Amino acid sequence: MNNLAPCPLCRTASPLWFPDHWRDYCRCPECALVHVPPAQHPSREREKAEYDLHENEVEDPGYRRFLSRLAEPLLQRIGPPARGLDFGCGPGPALAAMLEEAGFTMELYDPFYYPDAGVLQSPKDFIVATEVLEHLARPGEVLEQIWQLLEPGGWLGIMTRRLPEESEFAQWRYRRDITHICFFHEETFRWLARRWGAELVLEGTDVALMRKG
Repeated sequence: MNNLAPCPLCRTASPLWFPDHWRDYCRCPECALVHVPPAQHPSREREKAEYDLHENEVEDPGYRRFLSRLAEPLLQRIGPPARGLDFGCGPGPALAAMLEEAGFTMELYDPFYYPDAGVLQSPKDFIVATEVLEHLARPGEVLEQIWQLLEPGGWLGIMTRRLPEESEFAQWRYRRDITHICFFHEETFRWLARRWGAELVLEGTDVALMRKG
């Protein structure tokens, strides 16, 4: 590959950081995003085939416990009757169901399973995106789009595994999923918060909450 690839979040030229036997990883010197070069992304058909293998059922207690890592800190900051969007909800929108049970009005969007782009035209009080960002070929465009949908004071709730220490990356299982092509560092979220003038709350190793000023 070329030794420099444009960062898909901030467009800064990013050098090769970690070459592997099956694909490369570049790291942005500006926003700290680690990303796979576009030529090594899976096809849309391969991507969809991988998602179809997921067994994330709405009523699955284990899946709900997993999603509660985002739901619980978000529910500490919002209350019904707020309007929300589950962006990239997948075939089993369990988080949307959990939030509806808590009294919120939810809309769904997923490019494969709920592709009605009409829901991306109206403002939202909060937006959740669980296990979505790592799949995005153009995270800068997508994040700007959904950020603009938020009302002032609204919250964006993100779940994606944050980059570990550099010494742990080689053995990090999360990077081995063929559909995972972007990896967010803690500093990446701090960069986004500065860009947007947002309040940032980081929870655990995989949850970020951002409040629009």
